[in-house]
Amino acid sequence: MSDRRELAGFLTRSRERLSPADVGLPDGSRRRTAGLRREEVARLAGMSVDYYARLEQNRGPNPSSQLLAALARALRLDRDGRDHLFHLAGQVPPGRSSGRDAHVPPAMLLVLDRLHDVPAQVISDLGDVLAQNTMAVALMGPGVGRNILVRWFTEPDSRSRFRAEDAAAVSRTHVADLRATVGRRGGDPRAAALVAQLSAGSAEFAELWAAHDVAVRRSMDKTFRHPSIGDITVRCQVLVAAEADQRLIVYTAEPGSRAAEQLALLRVVGVQTMTASAEAGMGRD
Repeated sequence: MSDRRELAGFLTRSRERLSPADVGLPDGSRRRTAGLRREEVARLAGMSVDYYARLEQNRGPNPSSQLLAALARALRLDRDGRDHLFHLAGQVPPGRSSGRDAHVPPAMLLVLDRLHDVPAQVISDLGDVLAQNTMAVALMGPGVGRNILVRWFTEPDSRSRFRAEDAAAVSRTHVADLRATVGRRGGDPRAAALVAQLSAGSAEFAELWAAHDVAVRRSMDKTFRHPSIGDITVRCQVLVAAEADQRLIVYTAEPGSRAAEQLALLRVVGVQTMTASAEAGMGRD
């Protein structure tokens, strides 16, 4: 059973121990309370401010396992802290035996938080978006808790951030990398379920899957379409954490290039959005 009072206290103390710099946020001004604001934790976790506030006030509903995992990431909890959070909410923590759960190691989150001037995100080898920095959200939109393969093949609007002429190549890259992951996981049921879901939901995926192409995702150039800064071509650097089956993807540009100038503009856009969101809720601290 859940212990709502202890859960509320644990969330509050965990939030108060963090500074904006700890999670890659601007410090801002007029900060009257210690640690992060509730609005900042809610945004990092991808949930509404009201929902998170009710959890801290011991009057919220029992959060789902997905929300608990998002809170653990937002609050930079280690595995023990993550497990404690799940226990307080009356849920069984994700298993550790395979190393294939959605918990992002604090060390990887620390690297992500330090990447202030380039977009970066952590994804699982099955395409689950586990964490994003502000720049990644500004470039690609919020994606934590979603799967990039499911979105690409079953939600047509997800392709609006890419050029139409690049879609076929992106599809082939996704499927070839997933084929390599399925083989590496050796009969893992989650991988098989994802393939079944995509095959049933997308004729394009089913056709590409039948081709049996295999290629591990590595560094490559990719062009994004952004509504404010236009087309921007960046280099996707893929850093693999083999033990956790997770990848840190960093989107960079050559110094002095037009893309580098666009990233600098994107940083202003992203920081302004985050700051405005935090300032809008300052009266509720």
